[in-house]
Amino acid sequence: MCMMRKMILSGFIISVSVLAYGQSSLTIDTCYTLARQQYPLIKQMGLIEKTKEYSVSNAAKGYLPQVNFNGQATYQSAVTSIPINFTIQGTKFSIPTPTKDQFNVHGELDQTIYDGGMIKQQKQSQEVNADIQTQNINVQLYALKDRINQIFFGALLINEQLKQNDVTQKDLQNNVDKMQANVTNGTALASSLDELQADLIQQQENEISLKASRKAYLDMLSIFINRPLDENTILTTPPNVSVSDSIRRPELSFYEAQKKNDDVQNKLLSAGTRPKFSFFFQGGYAMPGLNGFDVDPAAYYITGFRLSWSLGNYYTLKNQRQLLNIDRQGIDIQKEDFVFNTRINIKQQSADMVKIAQLISKDNDIIGKRTKVKEAAKVQMDNGALTVHDYISDLDAEDAAKQNLLLHQVQLLMDQYNYQNTSGN
Repeated sequence: MCMMRKMILSGFIISVSVLAYGQSSLTIDTCYTLARQQYPLIKQMGLIEKTKEYSVSNAAKGYLPQVNFNGQATYQSAVTSIPINFTIQGTKFSIPTPTKDQFNVHGELDQTIYDGGMIKQQKQSQEVNADIQTQNINVQLYALKDRINQIFFGALLINEQLKQNDVTQKDLQNNVDKMQANVTNGTALASSLDELQADLIQQQENEISLKASRKAYLDMLSIFINRPLDENTILTTPPNVSVSDSIRRPELSFYEAQKKNDDVQNKLLSAGTRPKFSFFFQGGYAMPGLNGFDVDPAAYYITGFRLSWSLGNYYTLKNQRQLLNIDRQGIDIQKEDFVFNTRINIKQQSADMVKIAQLISKDNDIIGKRTKVKEAAKVQMDNGALTVHDYISDLDAEDAAKQNLLLHQVQLLMDQYNYQNTSGN
């Protein structure tokens, strides 16, 4: 409910923003949420839940009375007969002989009293199987974050590069305007103006390429989140996140669910070796009936308790449990391998973040130096002590240094979120 309120509030804020400024903002967390909601595989979650409900309900119906109807009509080549005839006080007596054609139609009700825990474990087995399927889907959906990270931070980097490109163009345009005035006044060569204008056009070409790349990224992101995105969409720069080396990936829950299933299967094996106790009632119509001395059709009933205990399950019980134990060991090995590889990735990503943080520090130093060189070159160019070509070289060097800083800043952010995604935190 709290998450729903947050989503409604976020939607309201975005709507107000669109109405007020004609723009919309988008955070990476929103992309995660929308991508998960829109991904086709998420529909499988509902199907799994429904399947679990029906399966558990079916298993629970084992406690309900079971009713069966049976009937048969037969003709047999011989019947039991007792050829005894006698007379008592003038009255003849004889034991009747059944006819060779007989029938029996009856219904039987059977109510389980004790089943050794079989039904209970069957219900748990269905629940655990549903949990395994759910966790498997969570693992697949979790991989979406990596794809969103690549697209979102790729678009974010281009946005920052476009901002820097705009600053460079304005700087160049300012110099073009000044040079135009100098050429008009005859204090500068037209070739100097051409060189500045050529570099400005080059920056405009870079802008076109960057905008095309940004559109491609936004189009891909739009497909993942099922929301229209355009050049007015503002990608909110995510905050820096703290990193932790603890592992909380959904794969771990998947492995635990598999081991829990082995536990349930072990309990099912135990339940299969226990005796079963039930109450039954049978009623029918047969010829002959229960009275062997009455050959006429008659209704009858039989009621009582039934005990069954199959000892055959003991023959394979030990081997079945060994198989379950082997399966658990296999799951533990898979989990250990996953954790091992994940920790290696975490260590590598941690080292990369330390390296990029150091590069950012150096980038700031380089930019400070390049800016001073460019400003000195501009003064020299204005005074005629430096050629336009040399000034453009210094300007491009400063721009390249700033581009490197932007690249490293966004890369550090992306590495933080990738690290967070790798560790599951």
